[in-house]
Amino acid sequence: MIRDSFWQVLEKEGLEEIESDGVEFDPNFHHAFQTEENKDFKANFIIETYQKGYKLNDKVIRPSMVKVAK
Repeated sequence: MIRDSFWQVLEKEGLEEIESDGVEFDPNFHHAFQTEENKDFKANFIIETYQKGYKLNDKVIRPSMVKVAK
């Protein structure tokens, strides 16, 4: 309950999570930690997120660390 209240306050101040799983890799928002050949995903799409990324008022404060398909 406290965590939810804390997140609500942060969201009101402009904090938002960067979408990463299953989306196309964007170096402005994502940090490619690893690449992998994967037939289930198109090339340059994110397979897995290792660490969530965040934006504060549309400025990246931490990019998402992700695994990208080759």
